[in-house]
Amino acid sequence: MTDRAGGTRRTVITAAALAEPTASLSGYTVGVTADRRRDELAGLLESRGARVVLAPALRIVPIADDAELRAATRACLDTPPDIVLVNTGIGMRGWLEAAEGWGLAEPLRAALARAHLIGRGPKARAAIRSAGLQDQWSPEGESYEEVVDHLRARGIAGLTVALQLHGESQPEYTAALETAGARVVEVPVYRWAPPTDPAPLHRLVDLITGRLVDAVTFTAAPAVNALLRAAGPSTDALLEALRGHILVACAGPVTAAPLRRHNVPIVAPARARLSALVRAIVEELPKRALSLEVAGHTLTLRGHAAIVDGELRPLAPAPMAVLRALAAAPGRVLSRAALLHALPRGADEHAVEMAVARLRAGLGASGVVQTVVKRGYRLPA
Repeated sequence: MTDRAGGTRRTVITAAALAEPTASLSGYTVGVTADRRRDELAGLLESRGARVVLAPALRIVPIADDAELRAATRACLDTPPDIVLVNTGIGMRGWLEAAEGWGLAEPLRAALARAHLIGRGPKARAAIRSAGLQDQWSPEGESYEEVVDHLRARGIAGLTVALQLHGESQPEYTAALETAGARVVEVPVYRWAPPTDPAPLHRLVDLITGRLVDAVTFTAAPAVNALLRAAGPSTDALLEALRGHILVACAGPVTAAPLRRHNVPIVAPARARLSALVRAIVEELPKRALSLEVAGHTLTLRGHAAIVDGELRPLAPAPMAVLRALAAAPGRVLSRAALLHALPRGADEHAVEMAVARLRAGLGASGVVQTVVKRGYRLPA
């Protein structure tokens, strides 16, 4: 529930409510890099209490008038493929819509009906079936590796494989199929382009390197590469934060692949569904919360907020940084100079005093932050 005190909106969550799914992400900030369906993903996260930072890394640009797509379609009609890999539902629908505009929809549908159709995931399978076609196989883990292994085991020497691209070419998988003896026709239905406004993505880079978000979501592998490009000279700092401080949640193994190459640990649902992605975050993120018994109070640190005796207390970055530093060494006295390192560069010891004062006011519980005269501050945990 919410109330209004002193002109500031304040979220109050009881201990019982914290067990409910709607409160499971309260106090956490989650970055969303998706463009398509970003509002749906943000809504799912916000319904569970999260603060969401929208930062589309890419946007989808249809290429229905592109000569490459038309040439690939003509190649599939001149030499009908033996096997067709449908990577995405939007790609399959876009391909048929483009063919419709060229007067080639029926010939293309007939060529696809004679092929061994593979749908790499439920959305791809749904698009195949909505076109009046029938898929013959789908990888359990929705990965390219499974598809390549399946086709190798099936035997593809001398066969033609049409590969509907997932926004960009996948040269390693095309090469693997060609090495197995197949002729591969790449079908580029859409391509990725930079976001119209790059500012939110650059802001997300700053938030990640500053440890001011608790989780980042990815729904497409190219978005990972786009974020790394946006980081520029801060790439190493970005990767360091993703490896150790921030939960990275991916829609599936294909999306996670470029992160794994950079040794970034990820969580991913068994199925590439937005609801499943959110559930994975709900299950993992609260496990990282630090809880302490301090001066007779139960104190839990969550992202940009503290929970004091079951009540959520959002805090500004500086007071939260001081609280995290004190909580990392419960019972120990930390000097002003030591706490200064937790604050943004350029701060002085007076800024530490101000942050402590704001922290005490924000927690609303006496005795949690103790002053040790001439030495510093501590949590009497």
